[in-house]
Amino acid sequence: MLATLYQQLQQHNGLELAAVLLAVAYLLLAVREHRWCWYAAFASTLIFLQIFWDVRLYMESVLQVYYLAMAAYGWWLWRQPNDNTKALLISTWPWQRHVLVVGSILLLAWITGVLLAAYTDARLPYIDAFTTWASIVSTYMVTRKILENWIYWLVIDTVSIYLYLDRALYFTALLFGIYILIIGFGWYTWRQRFQQQTQAA
Repeated sequence: MLATLYQQLQQHNGLELAAVLLAVAYLLLAVREHRWCWYAAFASTLIFLQIFWDVRLYMESVLQVYYLAMAAYGWWLWRQPNDNTKALLISTWPWQRHVLVVGSILLLAWITGVLLAAYTDARLPYIDAFTTWASIVSTYMVTRKILENWIYWLVIDTVSIYLYLDRALYFTALLFGIYILIIGFGWYTWRQRFQQQTQAA
């Protein structure tokens, strides 16, 4: 495994490690609701776009294009409020919306997985499709500061670890392991702030 890590580091010239460090910075800043998280997300995403394409995770690669757009959108939404804008507050979705969203993710993942399996040489097409569609929704939830995004990410990141280990992306798998630890802290922090907002309203 150490030999594989060294070979991978050479192959990507340390780019994967740089992307991982930027991605950790993104999540830690997001927990603090700091707008600079979107700069880190944009830089990390550019690197991962190429890496995922190289290892035939096509849906994950396409997902990075969406992440680039969401980084810009999130930066704009999280900007400092002025006289004309109000600060974006943490909010929640009703359970009915979550049922609809999760059902839609599973349906889209199945359809996409079928197409990838039939027409490409994609590796683990159904898992790749699931993590991609779920990540699209969850990233939007982060930009809108929806509290439950942390629960979605817990599922996505757990599944993603298997996906990246299969492709020998060990640094990325380690990143998602770190993500799982940070997710618990993120959920707790945002939930506390949401309760404070509710009490103050």
